[in-house]
Amino acid sequence: MARRRRLVAAVFLPLDVTQTRLRPTSLTVWAGLLAVAAGCAGAAPPAAPVGPPTLQEKLGWILRLEDQRVLRDPAAPPRAEIPPPAALFSAEDTATDAAEMSTEPPAAALHPVPDLRDLLTDTAPRVRRRAALAIGRVGRSEGIAPLAAALGDPEPEVRQMAAFALGLIGDGAVADLLLDALQDPSPLVQGRAAEALGRLGVEDARDAIRALVSRYIIETYGIDPEDLSYPLSPEVEAFRLGLYALADLRAFEQLAAALLQPNGQPVIWWWPVADVLSRIDDARAFPALSTLVGVQGSVGVSMAARGLGALGDPAAVEPLIALLDPERRDRRVLLAALQALQQFQEPAVTGALLEFVVRRDLDPMLRYETVEALTGRDDPVVVQVFVELLSDPWPLMRAAAMRGLAETDAEMFLLVLSGLDPDPDWRVRVALADGLVHAGPDVGGRFLIGMLDDADRRVVPAVLSTLVGIGSPEAGAVLLDHLEDDDVVVRKTAATLLGVVQPRAAIDALAAAYAAAAEDPEYMARAAIIDAAAAIAGPAGRDILTAALADRDWAVRLRAARHLEDLAPGIDHDARIRPVPTAGADYGARELVDPSVSPHVYIDTARGTIQMELAVLDAPLTAANFMRLARRGFYDGLTFHRAVSNYVVQGGDPRSDSEGGPGYTIRDEINQLPFLRGTVGMALDWEDTGGSQFFITRLPQPRLDGRFTVFGRVVDGIDVVDRIEPGDAMLRVRVWDGVQPLEP
Repeated sequence: MARRRRLVAAVFLPLDVTQTRLRPTSLTVWAGLLAVAAGCAGAAPPAAPVGPPTLQEKLGWILRLEDQRVLRDPAAPPRAEIPPPAALFSAEDTATDAAEMSTEPPAAALHPVPDLRDLLTDTAPRVRRRAALAIGRVGRSEGIAPLAAALGDPEPEVRQMAAFALGLIGDGAVADLLLDALQDPSPLVQGRAAEALGRLGVEDARDAIRALVSRYIIETYGIDPEDLSYPLSPEVEAFRLGLYALADLRAFEQLAAALLQPNGQPVIWWWPVADVLSRIDDARAFPALSTLVGVQGSVGVSMAARGLGALGDPAAVEPLIALLDPERRDRRVLLAALQALQQFQEPAVTGALLEFVVRRDLDPMLRYETVEALTGRDDPVVVQVFVELLSDPWPLMRAAAMRGLAETDAEMFLLVLSGLDPDPDWRVRVALADGLVHAGPDVGGRFLIGMLDDADRRVVPAVLSTLVGIGSPEAGAVLLDHLEDDDVVVRKTAATLLGVVQPRAAIDALAAAYAAAAEDPEYMARAAIIDAAAAIAGPAGRDILTAALADRDWAVRLRAARHLEDLAPGIDHDARIRPVPTAGADYGARELVDPSVSPHVYIDTARGTIQMELAVLDAPLTAANFMRLARRGFYDGLTFHRAVSNYVVQGGDPRSDSEGGPGYTIRDEINQLPFLRGTVGMALDWEDTGGSQFFITRLPQPRLDGRFTVFGRVVDGIDVVDRIEPGDAMLRVRVWDGVQPLEP
C-alpha cells in the first residue's frame, strides 16, 4: 500500500531429500558455470579459516547480505564471475541436473566466506531455500545463474522459491526457464513460475499459464465463494497464482477459456475470479461481472462492483444501484457500489445517490463515500448538499464537501468562500487549497499566496501544488523561496514542482538545497531534489545525482542510480551504491534467524483492540523494527491517518499527512505471503523506503502481492479494523514476544 508520497507466518515445511529430481531444459550449462564459479571462489583463501559454519551462522549471513543488498561479503576477496552466454536459454535438455553438477562439497562448507550463491548449494534445504529468496531480494543480475540452476534442485520448496526470486530480479531473459518450470512435478513450483512470468510481463506465456489454470480448476469446485483461507492445497494455490498471472498479462481470452462458459458466465464464483475479472479492464468481462455482482456474499460482490465501475458501461448502472440496499447488503458491498457509481453521470445515479445521502441510518463513512460519488454532478440539489455539509462537525466531511463544491460549481464555491472563516482543521484548509485549482490564476492565486503563511505547514504543500496547477506566474519564485523552508515536506514539494516548472535558477538552487538537506533525518527532500535534477538534466543535474550515489540513506542512493541509468547508460551505477549503509544489527541473533515464537502486537483504540501476529520468519527485520518502535512508545497517540473503504487502514505517521516516518528507512523483505483480509504490510514511497508507516488490508488485495512487505496478520479485532475512521488514534501499542511480559 503505498504511502501517498505516494497472514499467517510461513513455516518451513519438512523437506524430503529423497524426492525425484526435476530435469528441466536449459539447466545444464547453468550448472557447469555455477560449479566453475564456486571453484574460483574457493581458490581465494578465507580471512580466518575457522571451520564449517553452523546453521545459525549461515542464516545470519543470509540476513546480513540481504540487508546490505549484496551477494557476497564486501570484506571478502572478489569472486571470479563467468557471464552466461546468450545461447544458454536455448540449450538442449539433458539428463543431468543442478544437483549433480559437482561431487565436491559446497564452497561455503569448505571456506566460510559469506556468499549467497554458495549457500544456494548448501546441504541443508532450509538454507538453500532462504538463500534463493535473499538473492531475489538483492536483485543483482549475478544472481540469475545460480537461481536458474536451483530450478533443478531436488527439493520442490527450493525450486518454487527460485522461481519466485527470478521474478523479483525482473530479467525477462529467464522466460524460457520459467516456462519449463510450468511443467514441474510440484503444483507450487508451477504456480510460482506462472507468478514470475506474469511479473515479468512475458506475453508468450499466456497459453501455458491458461493450461495450468485449467488443469487445477476442478480442485476449486468445493470452495466457498467467500473462503479467505491460506494456504489451501498446492493445486488450489497454483490455480490462484495462475489466475493472478493472467490478470497481470491482461490475458482475457485465456482467462475466459479457463473460467467462463460459452455464454460468458463464470464456471466458479470464488472471489479470486471476481478479482481478476475486475482488473482485466476488458469489456468482454461484463456478463460475468454482472452475474457475480448479484450473488450473495460480500468479498466477491464488492470486487465485481469495482470491476463494473471500471468498465463504465451504462448497463452497469441498474445492478449497481440495486446494491444500495442496507437491509439486504452489508457495509462493504454498499461502499463498493458507491465507489463504482462515481464513474457514471446518468441522472438515475444522481437521483439514487441523493436519496441515499439523506438516510438517517448512514454511518459517517457511507455518507462520506456518497458525497465523493456526488462530486462533479450538475444538479442544484447536489450543490446544496455540499453547502450544507461545509458546517458538518466531522472535518473530513467538511473537506469532502469543500472539494466537491469547488469541482461541481466553482462560482458558488468562491461565493461561499468569501463568507467563510478559516477552518480550524488543517485537512479542510488543504481541501480549500486543492479546490482553488478551479478558480483560475487571478482569483485563485490571490487566495493561495495568502495561504503560504499558514501556521500548520502541512497545508503549504497543497498550496504550492495548486499554484503550479493554475499556472500562476509567481509559482517559480515561490518554489525557489520554499526550498529553504524549515519543514522537510514543504521543501520536498517545492523541489518536486521545480522539476515540473524548471525555472532557470532551479539547478543551482537544487544543488544548494541538497547540500543543506544532508543532515535531514528523513530522506524525502533529498530524494525529491534528485528527481528534479534528473528532470532538468544537464551536467549540473548529473553532478547532483552522482553525489547522491553516496547518500547516507539507501533510498536516495537507489533513486539516484535509477535516474543515472537513464541519463548516463553503459555504467553499472547500481553496483556503485552497494553495500547498503546499515545500522549494524545483530544478524545472527536467534530471535531473527531462528525465532521460537511468533510475537503478537496489540493496538488499543477507542473502537477496540487489534491483535496482530508478526511474520518473523518471512520478514524478520521488518517485524523487529516494528516491535522496537512500539516498545519505544513511538506509535502511542499516533493516528490511522488513512482509511480507504474496502482497501486499507494506514497508520504510523507522526505527521498524520502520509509523509512522516521514524527518520530512517529499512529494506523491503518481499515474501510469498498474500495480501488477504487483515494482512499487515509496510507502506512505501518506492522500493526499500519502509520505516514506521504500516497498513492493514480490509479486503484481499492481490495486486499488492510480491510488491510490498507482508509482516503480519490480524488474528483478532478485524471488526475494529473495519470500523476505523481517518484520524482515529492508536492509544497504545503493546508487544508480546514470549520473553518480555505483556503490559496490562
